[in-house]
Amino acid sequence: MKSFSRGLIGRRLLTAAAAAAIVVAAHAGVALAADGDVLARVNGKDITKTEVDLAMDIFGEQLQQVPEGARRSMVVDALVDMHVMADAAAAAGLENGQKFKERMSFLTAQALRNSYIEDKIQASVTDADLKARYEKDLANYTPPEEVHARHILVKTEEEANQVIKDIAGGKDFAAVAKEKSEDPGSKENGGDLGFFTKGQMVPDFETAAFGLKPGEMTTKPVKTDFGWHVIKVEERRSQPVPTFEDVKAQVTEVVQREKFQAALTELKAAAKIERLDQPPAAPAAGDAPAAAETPAPAPAQ
Repeated sequence: MKSFSRGLIGRRLLTAAAAAAIVVAAHAGVALAADGDVLARVNGKDITKTEVDLAMDIFGEQLQQVPEGARRSMVVDALVDMHVMADAAAAAGLENGQKFKERMSFLTAQALRNSYIEDKIQASVTDADLKARYEKDLANYTPPEEVHARHILVKTEEEANQVIKDIAGGKDFAAVAKEKSEDPGSKENGGDLGFFTKGQMVPDFETAAFGLKPGEMTTKPVKTDFGWHVIKVEERRSQPVPTFEDVKAQVTEVVQREKFQAALTELKAAAKIERLDQPPAAPAAGDAPAAAETPAPAPAQ
């Protein structure tokens, strides 16, 4: 069953569109490769390490289910299959068909778009850009308040009231939590939930916790869908401000997205764009009728 599954995965790795995208990218790359970069040959044509790496990048998510040591070999097998069928398609004259030309036109535009994003937008983002954006966001950032709390979860209100009496009578909160709490995630830590901000807990629990001062415990049980809680707050503070390194990945995404939108807006403003799939907008009342336009000449075939 294992070998069948691997074979099936290998056959599914390269969809028709993605396989064509790899061919487009490979043909746009270096025409000749050193022997050490050639991993297979099909009908005298090289399958290079660059092509294999590209395929592994495109299908990274699907390859996660494949053992790491088998991934490259599987991709090479899939590319061999792809090139065998591509040669058969070429021999049958399919590359001269209109459907193939339209598909290749789309995939070429897609590959060029991706190259533009990588080389002209993403590569233009510097650490100075990222730090400037971080400092800008930091200037307007108010750290949320958070509390460090413990709780004891029991099934009934009566049990919760008894817990409150026991702790008020001198028993240690953490010790009672270890003995009686029904929450497996915090029980062995004496009911410790660590720090949390508003929005991370269910509403009734959150309201009770944020209504306590450090060292205080709820005097009445708090009911939620999980059961009955007794809550004690250990500390309150403003959440520590994240460092640049903590949020660098998120800041990078934001800056890249903003640069992408700015570049796209500029490029579209300079381009001649005609939407032929939509009816023309009706002229506003009082507007003079537009002069008839001379049709553009048909493109040369």
